Amino acid sequence: MSFSSLTSLTSVVPTRGLSRRGLLALAAGVGLAGAPLWAQAASPTLRVLTHSSFDLPKELLAGFEKSAGVKLSIVKGGDAGEMLNKLILTRANPVADVVYGIDNALAGKALAAGVLAPYAGPAATAPSAVSLPAPLVPVDHGYVTLNIDKAWFAKSGLALPTSLQDLTLPAYKNLLVVQHPATSSPGLSFLAATIAGLGEEAAFDWWAKLRANGVKVAKGWSEAYYTDFSKSGGKRPIVVSYASSPAAEVFYSKTKLSDAPTASLSLKGAVFQQVEGVALVKGGKQAEAAGQFIEFLRSAPVQQALQTTMWMLPATPGVAAADVMRHAPTPTAFDNPSTDQMAAQTPAWVARWTQVVLK
Repeated sequence: MSFSSLTSLTSVVPTRGLSRRGLLALAAGVGLAGAPLWAQAASPTLRVLTHSSFDLPKELLAGFEKSAGVKLSIVKGGDAGEMLNKLILTRANPVADVVYGIDNALAGKALAAGVLAPYAGPAATAPSAVSLPAPLVPVDHGYVTLNIDKAWFAKSGLALPTSLQDLTLPAYKNLLVVQHPATSSPGLSFLAATIAGLGEEAAFDWWAKLRANGVKVAKGWSEAYYTDFSKSGGKRPIVVSYASSPAAEVFYSKTKLSDAPTASLSLKGAVFQQVEGVALVKGGKQAEAAGQFIEFLRSAPVQQALQTTMWMLPATPGVAAADVMRHAPTPTAFDNPSTDQMAAQTPAWVARWTQVVLK
């Protein structure tokens, strides 16, 4: 389906956990079920641009439609990097009124492009466990990390890597798949973590060695996790994913599991704290309803639900953790460049990465 053809709310295909990031669960369409056609036609449309991982329970979305008096049109823009590129390319005639999924790795690019509009509603100043530069309002956060296939390592007898340097050794040749930082938010986050954790020169030296050791580059998270990762039937037992992915494996398993079949690794230079936000689109329509949607994403029911639909942690303090998240230990440390560094250096970093890894 083409990007431009998404003019009504589509099925939500989550791709960050198991359903979010072969997909194991499909959420149903979330129009006003049972509402007369004339009533639906009378409601204005609120266009929401998201990355492909957006997923919330249909009853919550239907409740928002009813309370806001709008019909939701969820426009899936691919991975977060692709989504932002589409937002920038269509800024003369915006395809959305509100955008969700721009994160701290992409915030600088979004601000520089001038595609976001100011927002001064309650959520803009509400207490938050994490932060983003205005006008982005934090919605959730998580950790980009390396994930491993436990069964593969148990069968092979190979020790788990204990440092990024291990991945450049012959024993780990052709075992890792990463995402392209130009099109994938996790890919960019992982690149940024290597730079912050190792130092820029040492990081690109490491990437050069990794290329020589057979690293595979996928376009986005879904391709890497569901096609290349050995747990999903691929040939690579190490993948850049999320600290929450093992919990998602348990949650979506067809058989009851007491332990996750995958695990995340907290290696120096390989953990990035990702913060995702929502913002008004500059030049968008339905500003009032778009503001209501921002408040909706920070509401307690959404903050609770997103833990097991989008496999992220809530931005709102005090929201109880989902029980399955016990299978997703929070990393004790992470390596993030500063927001200013990300804004100023990302284009050069991606260009250099492309030269070192792909050319």
